[in-house]
Amino acid sequence: MEIKKKLLDIVRDKIRFKHYSISTEKTYIYWIKHYILFHDKKHPREMGKVEIEQYLTSLAVENKVAPATQNQAFSAILFLYKEVLGVDLSNENIQALRAQERKHIPVVLTKEEVLNVIENITGIYQLIVTLMYGCGLRMSEVLNLRVKDIDMGFDKVYVWDSKSLKDRTVPLPQKLKQRLSVQIEAVVELHKKDINNGYGTVYMPFALEKKYPKSKSETKWQYLFPMTKVSKDPKSQVVRRHHVHPKTLGRNIKQASQKANLNKRVTSHIFRHSYATHLLQAGIDLRSIQELLGHKSVETTMIYTHVVSEMNKAKVISPLDF
Repeated sequence: MEIKKKLLDIVRDKIRFKHYSISTEKTYIYWIKHYILFHDKKHPREMGKVEIEQYLTSLAVENKVAPATQNQAFSAILFLYKEVLGVDLSNENIQALRAQERKHIPVVLTKEEVLNVIENITGIYQLIVTLMYGCGLRMSEVLNLRVKDIDMGFDKVYVWDSKSLKDRTVPLPQKLKQRLSVQIEAVVELHKKDINNGYGTVYMPFALEKKYPKSKSETKWQYLFPMTKVSKDPKSQVVRRHHVHPKTLGRNIKQASQKANLNKRVTSHIFRHSYATHLLQAGIDLRSIQELLGHKSVETTMIYTHVVSEMNKAKVISPLDF
C-alpha cells in the first residue's frame, strides 16, 4: 500500500506540473488506482501490454462502460506509463475488446424552447445560459471567461484554452452588451471588496502567475461569473474567489427545463447544439460553424447537418394524411 500511495502522489505531482485541470486529476487518479487494484495491487512497472488489454476488456465486457469511459481509463493508463514511469506504449499495438460506440444525433431545442428555458432561469445563471446559447460555448468555456475576454469595442468574446486547445473568438451578441456591462461592473465592485477583506487573487492558468505575478490581483483577470463566496483552492490551498460551480449551473438548467415543461433531456451542452443547428438553418456555411465551435475537424461539425436533415424529414407527409 505504501508503494501505491507514493506512486499516486507522483502521478498527482506530474498532472499538476503539466497544468491539467482538477477534474482531470481526479479522473486520472481514479482510473490508475482502479487499474492497480484490478491486478491485485501489482506495481505497474511489473505489468504491461497484456495486463492493460485484460483491464480494458474487463471494463467493456464486465463493467459494460460507455466507449468514452473506456477511452478515459485508457488515457489515464497511458499517462501513467509515459509521463510517470517513462515507458512509451505507442508501439505496443494494444488491442482490447472496445466498448461498443453508438453514434447519437444530438438533441436540440427550437428557438422558442431555448427562450422558454432562459425565461425560467433567474439571476446570474440566466445571463450565463443566454451567453452559452448566443455564442455556442461549452459550460467550461463560459465559466472560465475572465473580465478581459469580453471585448465591447470589437464585439467579440475570446475563448482561450478550449477543449481542442485552440483559441478562438466568437461574435458578441448585441442583445447582451448592456447586461454584460452591468455584470462587469458588479465584478469590479466585488473585487474591490475582496481586496479590502484581504483576498482579491484569482487562479491563473499555466505559468502566467510566475510570469506576471501581479496579474492574479488585477480586475481584468477576475472571473466574469464569480461565486458568491470565496473558497479554498484544492491545489494551492489559497483562499480566493472561483467561478460559479458547474453543478450549481447544471442544477439551475434542469430546474428551468422542468418549469418550461419540456419533454427533452436538457443539459448545458444542448444550448451549444442548438446554436450550431440554428446557424445552419439560417444558411451559415459549415466551415464557419466549425470555426465558431472550435472543432478540429469539419467531420465533427457535420453531425449538425444530420440534425437538420432529420428535421426536414418531419416535413414529409405520412401516407395516412394523403
